[in-house]
Amino acid sequence: MKKQFSILASTIICLGLLPAYSQPGAPGGPHLGGAMSKLFGDNQAFSAGLEMQVTDKSGKPITMPGKISFDAGKQRFEVNLADMKGGQLPTNAAAQMKSMGMDQMVTIARPDQKTACLIYPGMQSYAEIHLSNADSAPTNSDYKVEITEIGPDTVDGHPCVKNKYIVTDNEGVKHESTVWNATDLKKFPVKIQTIEQGDTVTMLFKNVSLAKPAASLFDPPADFKKYDNIQQLMQQEMMKRMGGGMGMPPMGH
Repeated sequence: MKKQFSILASTIICLGLLPAYSQPGAPGGPHLGGAMSKLFGDNQAFSAGLEMQVTDKSGKPITMPGKISFDAGKQRFEVNLADMKGGQLPTNAAAQMKSMGMDQMVTIARPDQKTACLIYPGMQSYAEIHLSNADSAPTNSDYKVEITEIGPDTVDGHPCVKNKYIVTDNEGVKHESTVWNATDLKKFPVKIQTIEQGDTVTMLFKNVSLAKPAASLFDPPADFKKYDNIQQLMQQEMMKRMGGGMGMPPMGH
C-alpha cells in the first residue's frame, strides 16, 4: 500500500498536477500572468474550456482538458485526472486517485494577495501557498510586445489571424509564442503555442465567454479545511484514507 501511494504521489508531481514545493511557488496548471497576459491584449477577464497539450522532445503528447477563469491576474483552473490522455500513468492510477479524492483538482492563483491554493473537492480540503515576488508579479508590467502577422487561419470554427508574438520582460528576457487571434472574439487568442524547456506547449481555448467571472470563483470554499502547505494536506488527508500508520514519502526537490 505504501508503494502504491508513493507511485501515485510521484505520478501527479511529474505531471505537474501537484507541485512538490518545499518553498514558495504557484500550483501546477497554466500560468497566464506576467508576460503571458500580454498575449490576451484587452481581454483580461474571461472564462473558457482549456485543452492543454504538452509534447516532449520524443514527440509524445500529454493532453489535459480543464476549465479556466481569469480576471486581471486572478486565475482558477479546474481539472479531472480521468480526462487526461497520454503520459505514463501507472495501471489503475486514476481509479486509485479517485478513491482518495484526488482525481478532481482546482488551482487558484491570487497575485494580488501573493497566495495560491490547491483545492481537492473530493477531500473538501485545500492547501494555501505563499507566492514569491516573481510569481505574484502584476500582469500590467511594462513589457515590450512585438507582433508579426503570419497569415489567416481557422481554429475550432473561429476565423483567426495567426501571429508571432515576442514579449520582452523587465529583465530583457524574450518570450516567443505563436498565437491565433480570433477576429470574431475581439482578437481573443483561441490558440497559443510556445516552447518551454524543450517541450512544445499548446493551449486551445473553447467556448470562450468574455464576461467577467464571479469573484467567488477566486476564493477557496469557506467550509473546506485549510492546510498551510501541500505536504501537511497529503499527510493528514490521504494517510487517514489509507489507514494511517505509514511514513510520508519524500516530497521535496
